[in-house]
Amino acid sequence: MTALAVHLSGISKRFGAVAANSDVELRVAAGTVHALVGENGAGKSTLMSVLYGLYRADAGTISIAGEVVDIRNADDAIAVGIGMVHQHFMLVDTLTALDNVMLGAEPHWSLGRAQSIVRKELIALMEATGLQVPLDAQVLSVSMGERQRLEILKALYRGAKILILDEPTAVLTPQETQTLFEVLRKLKSRGTTILLITHKLHEVMALCDAVTVMRGGCVVADLPVAQASVEGLALAMVGRKVNMGPVTHTQTGASDKTLLLQTSDLNLRDSMNVSRLVSINLDLYAGEIVGVAGVSGNGQSELLEVLSGMQKPQKGRLTLSRQLFDSAQWLDPVKARALGLAHVPEDRHGRGLVMDFVAWESAVLGYEALPHYRSGVWMNHAAMRKATADFLDRFDVRPRDPELKSHKFSGGNQQKLVLARELGQSPKVLLVGQPTRGVDIGAIEFIYGQLRAMRDAGCAVLLVSSELDEILALADRVVVMNLGRITGTLDIAQCTQEKLGLMMAGGTP
Repeated sequence: MTALAVHLSGISKRFGAVAANSDVELRVAAGTVHALVGENGAGKSTLMSVLYGLYRADAGTISIAGEVVDIRNADDAIAVGIGMVHQHFMLVDTLTALDNVMLGAEPHWSLGRAQSIVRKELIALMEATGLQVPLDAQVLSVSMGERQRLEILKALYRGAKILILDEPTAVLTPQETQTLFEVLRKLKSRGTTILLITHKLHEVMALCDAVTVMRGGCVVADLPVAQASVEGLALAMVGRKVNMGPVTHTQTGASDKTLLLQTSDLNLRDSMNVSRLVSINLDLYAGEIVGVAGVSGNGQSELLEVLSGMQKPQKGRLTLSRQLFDSAQWLDPVKARALGLAHVPEDRHGRGLVMDFVAWESAVLGYEALPHYRSGVWMNHAAMRKATADFLDRFDVRPRDPELKSHKFSGGNQQKLVLARELGQSPKVLLVGQPTRGVDIGAIEFIYGQLRAMRDAGCAVLLVSSELDEILALADRVVVMNLGRITGTLDIAQCTQEKLGLMMAGGTP
């Protein structure tokens, strides 16, 4: 038998009335890639947080390489060779990549000497693993793929032989995902054991050796990937049959051709005077979903921020619900909401939620001035709690506890909480960024249904997604962006992955 790198036995963990893990058994063979899959709230991240020392289990034992260990905190985990790369990167944006790696693990009292020692070790690590990162660049200036590689380098520099990766491809482009997979295969060949938390079952089939499925805090399946199938894993995760193929697309188009949002000649430069949006002309009609396709970093994020009033362009016009705004007097988020525009931001942590707020506070954030949330000049907390309870039930947010802190929900349930808040106000225009990032397959199916229902109710939906399959499944029209420009607009019937990919690269179909 292959030696076990990790053996979790009888792990149980409760948060109040919620049993996050119940008598969990997990065996991970050394030098393998082992997937941990399940719905949002199934207990995957909690289990890995126990292994990494972020939580203490209520019961059970942890064995590393055959020896029982007591992991009380992350320092203990690092000491026994465990590293964790979180879904939301733990990096200091204003520091260089080099300084991020050595932060808290400086090998010498002299900064210059410490940097020299760490640089030498990192260059050797990068050559051995293929994890190439610009060491002298500030983190805020590098791509998501480079940040991912930096996090892995940071763990390896600290001696990790066991790597826990939480949704590692959630923020990566397809090209960056392939690069990451090549690196992980190389690490595996060097004897590193990799635990992969993911919702993307095709990635499990392509990369992993074994897979454990969790549901409701328990292990419901544990098998070699060679004996698994996408359909079987989906059934085990959700407990029912899930449509895992391309969703059948029913094109409704813009049935009444009511123009709800229009931009003219939008131009945006960032603080470094780099062009982010160039001459953007866009029309959104009632009863349609317009998908925005493009490789990450080509202006899609800036487009959402400008249209939602979070950034002001240097030039251009916007018409929203027949009101005209220009660069001298631009739309602001409060006015946008008043005119029926809702925004689901790409970054649910940084822009969508206040993580220390309880669920009912996050569920009304930005809408607290609405009449049904007020009693005269005072906020009506009882009405807010009741509305939140309805949101949690309607959008299947788990657990259904309006008093639970936002950071206590799993990533997918945080996303559903943001969607509930924005869709729950029945907007006329809905801006959505990466709606299913880090979300499980059951929730994806649900979110797709909600977006289609908004379209069918007459809402104009602008969808930014890095997943071409998602755009092809949902959009009535597709706008393609490259280097801040719209390079083309196609009806969904004209779209293929190949054609969109060529346009995303700046080519002509």
